[in-house]
Amino acid sequence: QVQLVESGGGLVQPGGSLRLSCVASGFPFGRYYMSWYRQAPGKERELVAEITNRFGTGNYYADSVKGRFTISRDNWKSTVYLQMNSLKPDDTAVYYCKAVSAPDVVSQYTYWGQGTQVTDSS
Repeated sequence: QVQLVESGGGLVQPGGSLRLSCVASGFPFGRYYMSWYRQAPGKERELVAEITNRFGTGNYYADSVKGRFTISRDNWKSTVYLQMNSLKPDDTAVYYCKAVSAPDVVSQYTYWGQGTQVTDSS
């Protein structure tokens, strides 16, 4: 069974930090790009960050989080992380983990996590 299980969300004061985790199972994690999306109430789902299956090459960050958020992965643990620093109220959203097969694999698949709530409260 393919699973993307997220944790680490919660309530945090503006300017604080959180680290989201997404533990993957049921697919070859090391051959997938991983990303984090977020969706605030009444807004479109937004790509926050993406990490390749290489050594940090070609990673992507949305302009709104660049310099504050860092995406990383541990292939031994099949886990992708999102370190969120200097949090703002506008960062409040449900954060989703996404896996997509790397371009060099034959079979292409996309998987989504269940989402975890992050709330910044002033």
